[in-house]
This record gives sequence, C-alpha cells and structure tokens, in this order.
Amino acid sequence: MDSNKTKVDTSKSPAGAVAGGKSTNPIDITRIMPINTRTTPNRMYNNYSGTFTKPGDINFIEMISSLNNSFVEQIDSVNLFYAIHNNIRTKTNLNFSALGLYNKDSNYINVKLINKAGTSYNSKILMSETENLIIKAFSEATIITTTDSSYLKINYLNNAPTHIIPLMVFNECLGVMIFSDNNNSHFLDLYKLIANYYAIFYKNRILVDLVGKNTDTDSLTGLSTHKKLQEDLASEIAHCTDEEKNLAFCIFDIANISEINNELGHAKGDLVIKEVAKKIKKNVRNTDILGRYGGDEIAIIMSDTSIEEAKYVCEFLLYNLSCTMFDDLGQLKFSCGISMFPHSTIKQEKLTILAEQALYIAKSKRSSSGQSEIVTTNDYNFWDDEALKCFAHILTKKHASIGINIEDELIDQFHSEKITSNDHMLDVVSSLAAAIDAKDTYTKGHSASVSRYSEALARAINLPSDDVERIKLGALLHDVGKIGIPEQILRKPTALSDDEWSIMKQHPSIGADKVLKPNKSLHDLIPIVKYHHEHIDGSGYPYGLKGDEIPLSARIVAIADAYHALISDRPYRKGLSVKKACEILKMGAGVQWDKKLVRQFIIIAPSLATNI
Repeated sequence: MDSNKTKVDTSKSPAGAVAGGKSTNPIDITRIMPINTRTTPNRMYNNYSGTFTKPGDINFIEMISSLNNSFVEQIDSVNLFYAIHNNIRTKTNLNFSALGLYNKDSNYINVKLINKAGTSYNSKILMSETENLIIKAFSEATIITTTDSSYLKINYLNNAPTHIIPLMVFNECLGVMIFSDNNNSHFLDLYKLIANYYAIFYKNRILVDLVGKNTDTDSLTGLSTHKKLQEDLASEIAHCTDEEKNLAFCIFDIANISEINNELGHAKGDLVIKEVAKKIKKNVRNTDILGRYGGDEIAIIMSDTSIEEAKYVCEFLLYNLSCTMFDDLGQLKFSCGISMFPHSTIKQEKLTILAEQALYIAKSKRSSSGQSEIVTTNDYNFWDDEALKCFAHILTKKHASIGINIEDELIDQFHSEKITSNDHMLDVVSSLAAAIDAKDTYTKGHSASVSRYSEALARAINLPSDDVERIKLGALLHDVGKIGIPEQILRKPTALSDDEWSIMKQHPSIGADKVLKPNKSLHDLIPIVKYHHEHIDGSGYPYGLKGDEIPLSARIVAIADAYHALISDRPYRKGLSVKKACEILKMGAGVQWDKKLVRQFIIIAPSLATNI
C-alpha cells in the first residue's frame, strides 16, 4: 500500500471511532454509515481567540446593577460565584474564572474553575505547596499576575493572562478569586471590586453559619452535633497517634426511616431516631463518644479499640436495638459500617468516607438478607465492583464540600495496593479499567475486549508467554489516561471540537505518567499505554513515531483498539460487521496500522466475534 493511501482515523471520537472529524487524510466512516452531526459548535476554549472587549465597549452601570442583584439574591457562596461568572463572562470575554476557598481544617485551598463554555472543574492545592501561585497570593495577601496556568493543576487548561486576587476581610485572607481574559489589565479594577465584595459576602455567610451552630448538642437526640463529633474525632485521632493506638469509627443507619417519615409522618420518624439514640447511649462503653452523623445515622468513636473489639461492641448494640419494638413498625433493622485508624487510613476525612462505604455495603447486604448487617473495612476488597460503586457514590456526594474526587482516589488506592500475585494484579487492573470505562457510557467493557483481542493477536504471531501476558495487562490499561479527561468529552455523542480533541489526545501521556510511572511494577506497560495511538506513517500522537519506532506491543493494541471501536454500537451508528471492520483495517494497513499484524488479525477476527 503506497504512502498516498487513505488513513483511517478511529480515534477522534470519544469511543475511538471516527465521528465526523475534519481531517481530509483519514477515511470518513460517516460515508459508510451516516451519523448525526452538530449544527452549531460547542468549543471549550476557542483557543482564547476572538474580538476582545475593551472598557469603552462595556456598560458598567448595567454590569454593576446585575452584579448587585446577584449579591442580593444569592445565599450560597458557590451559587454566587456562578452568578458572577455568568454576569461578566461575555462582557469581558472571560477565558475562565475560578474560586479558591481556604479549608482551615484540612489546610488546603479547594479551587472550583469555570471556563467560557460553563464547564466546571475542581482541584485541591495544599498549603504545603508554597511555590504554587495560589498559595503565594493567599499567604502574601497580594495580587499575582501570570500567563502560566499550570498552577491550577488542570492538565488540559490552556495558558492565558490571569490575575489571582486574594479575598481579604479585616486583614484575614479567606481564599482567592481568579480571572483570566486576554485584556486582563483593562479589567483589573473591576475584578478587584468583585473579589472584595465577594469576600465580605463569604465572611458574612460564615458568621451566619456559626450563629446557626452555636450549640454542640443535637436538640433531638441529645448527642453531639455533627460538627462536635468531627471535632472530637480529630482530637481522638491526635491522641491515638501520639499513643500509637487504634481507633474505630462506626456509623449506624436505621432501615427505611424515609418510608416511616413519608407514611407515618416526621414526628414518628423523629421518635424512632430519639429512642434509638437513647438505646445506643445506654449500651456503649463509658469511653465511647457518640454523635448524630446524619438524619438517621448515629456515629460512635471508639478509641484504643481493635477491629475485633469494635465489631463485638456493634454486635452487642444491634442485639439490644433489635429488642426495641415500636407500634405500627415492629422490629427495626439496622446497618453498621466500621473503619479503622490507622489501618484503613490516617486521614480523618477518608476515615469517615470508608466507614460510609462499609455502611453502604452493609445496607446492600441487609436488603438481600433482610437482617441487620455489620461490615468493616476488613470485610471487603476495595476493588470489588460493589465496593467501588459505593465509594464512587459517597465521593460524588461529598466532592463539592471536601475537594476529593473518585479518579484521584482510584489512583491513590492503585499505587498503595500491595500486589501479592499475578492474579491479584490482574484483578486490580481489571477493576481499575472497568471503573474508567464506566466514565463513558458508550464504551462499557471496551478495555476488557481490547485486552482479549490483543492477547489473541499476540498468541497468533507466536510471542513468548511472558510477552503475551504483558500485552494482555497493558491492553487492559491502554485507556487508563482517560481518568483525567472530563466526562462531558468522553460522553459526547458527536464529533469532538478541535479544543476537545486536543484534550482527548493527552490521555496516553496522562496514563503513562500519572498512573503507571509511579508504580515500578508497571513500567513494562508504559510503551503500550503511551504509544497505542501512534501511526505507522508517523501521523499519530502524542509523539509522531513511525514504523518500527512504535513498540510491537503498542502496534498490537492499536489494531485491537480500533477493531473494537468499529464493531461497537455508538449513538450515531450501529456497530459495523466483522467483514466491514476488517475491510477498514485492511485499507489502513501500512498507513495507520502495521500491515503484517493487520493481515494476521483479519485471519483470527471471525473467531473473536461476540455479541456487543
């Protein structure tokens, strides 16, 4: 096949198959199967280009009036930030704005960024990162101007002129506001005005919340409030750290409390919660600390307690609670989740999250068995499908308030996992790959299928068994870098814009550098993840390698990846037949894919067919 042959671009759509890309070189699959296309662009950044507004073009009286209405109407600090962004984004041609609020308890600044398309992103900047420009602006209480956006720790954010403005109230810095537009110098005074008024608003919001939390005792149960419980937990963790002792954090949940509230009224539900709290308080040890964790959840802090002791105490409590009868309700059922310090984690926020994860798993078991259940962090495998689902649910619920996201947690857990065998490694990698596939509703099972196809091709060309296993594992993780790609890009049903495509093309490097590189046992897989989108003719990404410069393992996975994309259903087309997919692979042989490998894959493809 000569060098002028048409190349198949199966990677520009989120699923890996073409969806109307603009390149004239790749084969356009839309000519084979028509697809729906956008009639208007939906770009994320527009390369920060266009006609930029100048001060003389703005009706400042109208803008100030609009901003004033936002300050008057909004009572939530985050919603106010959104309102401010929407008020000024079109008038100043804002590239993005960001709000970073200082979390005193955890000693970090939680940053929420909104781009010109209205898409929001989060990142967490630790106060220990003293060279970060956000930390400098906060610590020095001074405005910092820069054109480098890397300090925001958002990989796919373009550089642009930016002001980082501290939020100051009575010589106290509460955080920062960040504004980026290409005429930044013209609007600095406006941005300072907005930041100053926002700081006053936010400080007032804090004071209002403090007034509402002027007691440490929950009025219904007589137990500690959630706030006091967290303070006690922090104190007990510090004590157990100094004394090198264990601590158990337990959460009890009352079954069907929402149904009780709906059917019999909230007064009945409150009575149940009150009686349950009284019963638990009566039967715990003198050293245990109780608090109301949520609406129907009661938490117990057990210092200097092993996991066996904690489970025994909770079993005793469940027995006593099961003896409590209510008119119209009969015997109540309960769930209990237990996490351990320092075995589960040494971080307070994570300790409560893991207890909630155990609680959710206990709820699931209770619904199946009909009995009260206790689950500890020792009772389940983090990478189990049910455990991952519960963990994702909790983090999604808490993300806005604590600045933790499921992707970062998955990577942290992946790096800290102590691999005991090849089978264990395969299980963990498979779960991680499945979690990443779950971000894209259109590619469920994609990684597992690509791994199976890659293994079959590697065996077909008689590679050594060790190489086959390495390729099988690397294929499972070939898209692991998508963990850093926004879901709105991965799930977009039509062709990606140029800006979105530039973000998508970063996933091989993100996977290799962020996920695999920190783990020495996975270094052999880096070439597969990093180069599986390189093309034989040098037109691929991220490095434009060509021919034999591309590792054999990556060439194998590239064919398997493209084949699965071609035969899979997409919102814009049905999956192609095996015959049609093989024809497309054959057309791209020697241009996009290795000619000899394509020839061999076409031979084995019919035997790989499954129902998609």
